[in-house]
Amino acid sequence: MPKFLFQNLLLFFFFASVTAQEVQNEVPPPYNIKTVSFVQNGANVIPIFELGSAFELQFDDLFGSEANYYFDITHCDYNWKPSDIPKTDYVLGFDNQRITDYSNSFNTLQIYSHYRLAFPNQFTTQLRISGNYILKILNEDKDVVFSRKFILYEEHSTVTAQVKRTRNLSNIDYKQNLDFAILSNDIVFQNPLQNVKVLLLQNGDFNTTIKNIVPQYTLGNQLVYKYDKETQFWAGNEFLYFENKDIRSASNNVGKVGSNSDIYNSYLYTNQARANQIYTLNQDVNGNFVVKNINGSNNQIEADYAWVYFTLSAPAFRLNKDIYITGMFNNYSLTPEYKMDYNADKGVYEKAVMIKQGFTNFEYQIADKKGVIDYENAIDGNFYQTENDYIILVYYKQSSDRYERVIGKGTANSVNITN
Repeated sequence: MPKFLFQNLLLFFFFASVTAQEVQNEVPPPYNIKTVSFVQNGANVIPIFELGSAFELQFDDLFGSEANYYFDITHCDYNWKPSDIPKTDYVLGFDNQRITDYSNSFNTLQIYSHYRLAFPNQFTTQLRISGNYILKILNEDKDVVFSRKFILYEEHSTVTAQVKRTRNLSNIDYKQNLDFAILSNDIVFQNPLQNVKVLLLQNGDFNTTIKNIVPQYTLGNQLVYKYDKETQFWAGNEFLYFENKDIRSASNNVGKVGSNSDIYNSYLYTNQARANQIYTLNQDVNGNFVVKNINGSNNQIEADYAWVYFTLSAPAFRLNKDIYITGMFNNYSLTPEYKMDYNADKGVYEKAVMIKQGFTNFEYQIADKKGVIDYENAIDGNFYQTENDYIILVYYKQSSDRYERVIGKGTANSVNITN
């Protein structure tokens, strides 16, 4: 073999190996892809499912041209790097297949094609193992259009958890702390300080992840986590919301409606920054959303889109950072599409976002130019009384295992927070 050919082959395999081991970050969708969500039992859910259960990924393409999309599945380790195992070990069947389940919108001003990718499906009949997964949606050129994380877990351990106020007096009014314990009746943990890992989430937002926390101590086969600061979250505030299920009428937090463009417009009342106000209980769905058209029978294709006009008054905001509108409706995305603009004449921040009608939770988040979220200086403040959902996932890999399993899931809610 010629020397230059041998060197080129070495370089190819080297770069292929490096690429395969890159951290799999989520790719945000382009402007024409909207309302990307994981659905189970007809509801939008946080993408954490029990192994063997059925679920779907759904999304809309506003071009409405019935474009061809394909899907690719990759199993990842705890740090979201591709696992070093063959695809046949975790996929029974095939991926890289065209999504064949789609419908066009009906009786809407904004046309779109609605796509549904179910698991299992005719091509991928089973996802065989638990763990982290990245689901990529590809176009006809096999370029990645967008990607989403999801996690499959097994029930081989129980996780008991409780939300408490922090013991740090300087943050006692602003943070919440998770105390939890892990116990398995059918797995004897080997070297748990190294082989057991946990992932903590607040309201299903992967941006809030706390990880790489080792057990504080063990009691037999029980792993106990009772840290003072390692498992603390900024408490935030209750989510804001608006409702435009009847897109032609002003309703909850929608001050005015119009249709002076090609689609409907929903103008929300101005939101006041709440950081310097007292805490007020506001029932929410912790960032989730519901697509709903009260005048239609099939919300998936009969719910319309509207330009939703957000206005935020935050006169005390002086940081050299940006303000974004986020929630599960946009996967808490910090992209220019959701970055607010300052209107110097009115002294407020404004943004118009195209959102599918229904009931939508949202929040205002501060982030720097690198996308690092500033939870401490949140626009709406941090209050220990805030009602938040927490998820604890348990990862385990024995010395002989080739991949990391998720062997348990625990949940907690701060509604009954204790000292």
